[in-house]
Amino acid sequence: MSTYHESSDLGLMKELKALAPVEFKAWVELDKIVGRTDGKIPQKYRELIALAVANTTQCVYCMDVHARAAKKAGASREEVAEAVFLASALRAGAAAAHGTLTLKLFDREA
Repeated sequence: MSTYHESSDLGLMKELKALAPVEFKAWVELDKIVGRTDGKIPQKYRELIALAVANTTQCVYCMDVHARAAKKAGASREEVAEAVFLASALRAGAAAAHGTLTLKLFDREA
């Protein structure tokens, strides 16, 4: 038994719902955006986007849910891998962009 990030931990969502029902309902409604089938973006691509974002935000539970959903929507392992590296590139880009802020803050007078 692992201490962190077990798929079965998703069962604890019921507790979160009981503890903060209004907020939980609002979050669930927002989360339904990914599963829309009537949008302009096809379901497979919606799930690949969700996977890329999950990798960027490092949400292992989102990775778990959306990896399965992407597979069900017809995504290939290669597409999932590319989505992961697209997210990695953007995450690295953000770090570089914040590097300019770091230099700006460093160069400020004390």
